[in-house]
Amino acid sequence: MRGTLLGAAIGDALGAPVAGLSLDGIRETHGLEGLTEPGSAFGRRGAVTASTQLTLFTVDGLIRAHVRRDTGAWHPPTDIHRAYLRWAATQHDWGPDERRRDNGWLAHEEWLYARRGPDRACLTGFGDDILGTLAKPKNPTARDAAATVRSSPFGLLVGWEPALVLQLAVECAAQSHGHPIAYLSAGAFAVIVHGLTRGDSLDPAVQRALGLLGSRPGHQPVTDALQRALAAVTSGPPSPATVESLSPGDGRDAEDALAVAVYCALVAEDVRHGLRLAVNHGGDSTATGALCGALLGALHGETALPAPWLADLEGRATILELADDFALEMTQGPALHGPAVSSPGWLARYPRG
Repeated sequence: MRGTLLGAAIGDALGAPVAGLSLDGIRETHGLEGLTEPGSAFGRRGAVTASTQLTLFTVDGLIRAHVRRDTGAWHPPTDIHRAYLRWAATQHDWGPDERRRDNGWLAHEEWLYARRGPDRACLTGFGDDILGTLAKPKNPTARDAAATVRSSPFGLLVGWEPALVLQLAVECAAQSHGHPIAYLSAGAFAVIVHGLTRGDSLDPAVQRALGLLGSRPGHQPVTDALQRALAAVTSGPPSPATVESLSPGDGRDAEDALAVAVYCALVAEDVRHGLRLAVNHGGDSTATGALCGALLGALHGETALPAPWLADLEGRATILELADDFALEMTQGPALHGPAVSSPGWLARYPRG
């Protein structure tokens, strides 16, 4: 859990300084090798974007869903949606609002009250209290990677079956990104992370995702993108040219970002190499960096992540605390809020609402 969440955050932070630049633009700014170390974005080194913010609120929502299960009210998409509404408040409030009784501890973290390039579909999708569903999704033309990037926590539900992980990720992605490419990319990514956390290597995890996607309407663009990523591994030495070939057009669509991340994780010599490859291209560098970071973090764990990059990472303490709380809830939940015992401190951190 720590490796996945920290890996996603350092990939996000690495890509932030080159977001919106072409490969030529990156090289003009950072040299022929491109960006090789975390740079400055949003006024500081190691700054994360809205992708990391939303990922943290996804974890918060999953913990709340498990806490509320005691009450018989078991509908995780609703709890995730409420968490995303708490994130939306951070995008327009000056700071934590003490009048919000369901805030819990995460929404009181002042550093989260900053706009870090939030995706338009996320702002509009969570701009009201209406829950988007697969039958009535929000923003049905939105096909970028923002919903995919926030979906790694679903893969950390190690006790769930992969098909259920896919379904939950898809339903929650449709709350802001209603195009099948966007929500199926989110589901596929969650299943891949899930396989890694359960001990699979990356290739079998991707194959499982492909198998589950096959029965879903509209899956072909996502399936094709993942198959291109697998085929590219044997096409020659890893290079920015190969990365760019996986993200045609402007490289902003979810399936292209997912393909780039999977390819870079597959060919990575280590975490640094994989993440540098993932962000030095003309596509969505923050999305591909975060996706690749989550895969490498899930695959290799926290200790494989570059220590200097972690040292400068914005919000590292919060990410670690949330990851540990997630693990505690998943393994010891009944001891924290079961029928025979209850921890007031835990329920204050994660109110049933």
